[in-house]
Amino acid sequence: MPENEAPPISVVIPTRNAEATIETALDSIFAQDYEGSIEVIVADGSNTPATAALIGERYPSVRVVPNPERLTGFGANAALRAATRDIIVRSDSHVMFPPEYVRRAVATLTRTGAANVGGRQQSVGTTFFEKAVALAMSTPLGVGDASYRLGGPEGPVDTVFLGTFRREALEAVGGYDGTLARNQDYELNWRLRQRGETVWFDPEIVAYYQPRSTLRKLARQYFDYGRWKSVVLMRHPASLRLRHLAAPLLVLGLAASGLSALIDALWAASLPLVYLFVLTLGAFVVGIRCRAKAAVLLPLVLATMHLVS
Repeated sequence: MPENEAPPISVVIPTRNAEATIETALDSIFAQDYEGSIEVIVADGSNTPATAALIGERYPSVRVVPNPERLTGFGANAALRAATRDIIVRSDSHVMFPPEYVRRAVATLTRTGAANVGGRQQSVGTTFFEKAVALAMSTPLGVGDASYRLGGPEGPVDTVFLGTFRREALEAVGGYDGTLARNQDYELNWRLRQRGETVWFDPEIVAYYQPRSTLRKLARQYFDYGRWKSVVLMRHPASLRLRHLAAPLLVLGLAASGLSALIDALWAASLPLVYLFVLTLGAFVVGIRCRAKAAVLLPLVLATMHLVS
């Protein structure tokens, strides 16, 4: 391949019951300004044939492979096995790439020699509730110090959103852990770093993410995050970061406040009241800064994210 020619890449998308969102994801991939060849593989773990039928009708060039286990890690690995290119771009059915995404990611991968590069997850809601979740996902109150959500300087990090990989690095660590229903990306990036590889953050790489559309779906998502994060930490204790402790310590503190009500009701009320004040103040500040009416829902959204995870 000539030195200045853009290398061919594979985009892999594990998905399940995604007929409502997969078109936006695929349309954004086919709208890339990347000059190299792009193949797209979707690993479908849906309960019905609707997603695969939609893809077959609208996107005949997309390869659909089965994911009978219906787990993201298994699906990502199935798509990886079907991919034929040396650079792997991971996507998701809830994600839309801006036109420069692949070009920027591949350029950064080539420039840095990293095993995986990624950038910011920019949440974009369409409904009033989704906009509130998007606000929560853009503030330290909601996501701690994660660079891939808040931004930050370019350089090595512990994890990134999705990612663009050198295939050889992915295969050297065995791909994704298919047994994890959540936190597969973080766990994979941990194993890459333990092998001496670099995970690189480039804030100019941005992927747009559509948040969950209801409080119930959001609660389920964050409950799963917390559950599977504990599994990852049991397997890799050294991967613990301070932000991982925030939600558990909050829950323990609130539980202790409830128990102490039997002894001192005033003291017991102090932590919940402080927590409520912080949520309300945070919502007010974010609402003013972003001029967003949806910030009125932030206390409810943030509390859900904190207390179920």
